[in-house]
Formats: sequence, C-alpha cells, structure tokens
Amino acid sequence: MKYVPRAISPQLAKASKAFPALILTGPRRAGKTTLLRNLFPGASYRLMEDPDLVARFREDPRTFLDEIRSPAILDEIQNVPELLNFLRSRIDRHPRRTGQWFLTGSQEAPLMRGVTESMAGRAAVFQLLPFSVQETGKVTLLKGGFPEVIARPAAFSTWYSSYLQTYLERDVRSIATIRNLSTFRRFLSLLASRCGGILNRTDLAGPLGVSVPTVSEWLNILEITAEILLVPPYFENFGKRLVKSPKVYFVDSGLACHLLGIESDRALTRSPFLGPIFEGHIASEIVKLQVNSGRRRELYHFRDQQGLEVDFVVPGGNRRLTLIEAKASRTIAPNAAEPLLRLARATDRHQAKCVVVHRRASTDATVSALRPGVRAISPEELPAVLK
Repeated sequence: MKYVPRAISPQLAKASKAFPALILTGPRRAGKTTLLRNLFPGASYRLMEDPDLVARFREDPRTFLDEIRSPAILDEIQNVPELLNFLRSRIDRHPRRTGQWFLTGSQEAPLMRGVTESMAGRAAVFQLLPFSVQETGKVTLLKGGFPEVIARPAAFSTWYSSYLQTYLERDVRSIATIRNLSTFRRFLSLLASRCGGILNRTDLAGPLGVSVPTVSEWLNILEITAEILLVPPYFENFGKRLVKSPKVYFVDSGLACHLLGIESDRALTRSPFLGPIFEGHIASEIVKLQVNSGRRRELYHFRDQQGLEVDFVVPGGNRRLTLIEAKASRTIAPNAAEPLLRLARATDRHQAKCVVVHRRASTDATVSALRPGVRAISPEELPAVLK
C-alpha cells in the first residue's frame, strides 16, 4: 500500500522544530512507526520490543544511547519506561537541540506518568488513532480504519483475530495480571454489545462472574491502550437533572464489528448494532479531527432524566456548541432534529449549531436543511462543520 499522509503530520513537524523530543501514543498498529519514519526519513530506528535491545539497554543504558545516532526513533518505549530518565539528562545537556528524539508507545497513561515525571517541558505529546474518513475514503464501518486492514481489506477478519491475540498477549498482560484471558476476551465482546449505551459496570460484571472493581480495571486497560472512548456527560446544568455516567464506544468500528461477529456489509445492515456502531464511528471521527489538528479532546453526550437525549455535544470557543445526532439510516425524518432543537432552546447562554450526521447516499445533495436551523450531513462533511 502506498503511504497515505496522516492529518496530524503538520502538528508533528511543527513540534519537532520546537521541542527536543516528541512522543506519539495510540493503539497498537495505528501507524505510529510508519508515520514517523516517513515524516523524519533521516532518523535512525530502534524497536524497544526486541528482547535483545531491551536487555542491552538495561545492562548499560548510557552506552546503549551513546551508540544511537540522533535524530532517532525509539519505538514502543512502554517496554522500557526508565529510558525517559536517561533521555532527560541528555536533553538537558543540549536543551536547544530540537527534533532529536521521536518516541512511540501503545499505553498512554503509563507513558504520560513518565513524561510528567521526567520530560515535562522537554517533549511534545500527541496521539495517533486509526485512519479517519478525512484521511482516506477507504475507511468503512465494517472494516474500520487500521492501516493494515485498509491495505489488505480481503483479509480483515483474519487480521482482527490476530490483532486481538497480540493485544491480549502483549498490552493487556503487560499492564495487569489477568488470570483468565478468555474471560477478558468475553468482556470485550460484551462491551461491544453495549456500544452507544450508558456505561453500567454492574451490568457488565454480572454475566462474566467478576466484580465491579475488576470491570473498572479492565475498562481502564482499554482506555489507556486507546481501544475505547468513554464520552462523559456534558457538564453544564440547564435546569434539569442530568444523567452523570459516560457512554462507551470502541475507537475502531471494524474491531467492534469483529467482536460482535459481523463479517459482511449485508450482516451489518441487518444487525441491531448498526445504529450504535455508526454512532461510535462518528464519536471516533470527532475525536480524530480534534487530536489531528492539535486541539484538546472535547466530546460529551447529553441525557436528562426527563428523556431529552442528544448524542454529542462539542464545545467551541466563545460559548459556541455543536449539537450532533448520529443516524445510521440513509433517509432522515424531520423529527430527528427535535432533540437538537429542544436542547438548543435550553442553551440560551450559548450559540448552538445543530447537525444530524447520517449515511447519506452518494446521489444526495452535499448539505441539506432538515428543519430550520438543522443540517443533515455525511461523516465526510464533519471537518467543515467542526472547524
């Protein structure tokens, strides 16, 4: 597959001229290494999952780093988090040398602890997620956006099976001691069946025969390895009693489909999970737009105890909000706009933009008015709406 430029590339290039180090996190196989090696072709490369390299580093870290020609890409550094301490001392000897160290990692939270302790002010931190529809039109609901799936779409089912096995054996076991990986695998499938719903840890724990704290630990694993999105409720009280729990989605719709046993477009169209999977796809696209443009991740849902529910609330500057409903159907009825309009009327202190995102047929107009003040758009049009 020919290299596809990533939307985050300008942010990385800019940061490399201002910081000595750059740290790129994100889920396994999202394309972190390919991106850095194409963006910085003159950098040397070390994979810190190689047992021999890890052993050499731990035996004599200073000599190991002395032998590396900078600029350098150090891949999967969550395997040697102590490396950050040694990089700090090298950076501090020459603080004005920028673009010297490019680091990747698949476990965001542990890396961020190391950055806070060792690399504050020395490293710019970014997150790379699988491809967005903005980056390539080959992203689909069924197959998702992982680069290797897009490169070999016919083998997507086998790829996801292998990905899960690798994820369970490497990332999960490196973070927590899980005695029964088969139960964790069942947890993943159960969680996929709850996509788009309000997170209920007790509801997840019961069928698996595990405790609620165990479910919380497992959710934390999925979140720090960037496999799921937990979308919190919008924090402003519009004079209503709000539901305070987050909604849960998988970052990649292809992985969610695989966990649910959906293996064809026809099966997906007929599946009761089509709506939640599409909703999760839109959540992921919004987050990708934000992180790829260097903006803070801000995505919320709204639900009150009187029954008013809006899928997504995206804050903007100057007290602006974008209210979004995600609908998997290709034809949208005008009443789909009603929750958006009701919430917009309640946000009298904000300027609200109302949008319904749906799977529009290719023959439809680019932008259509659903109701006065509400537009119906396709996922590809989200960048223009959220800019």
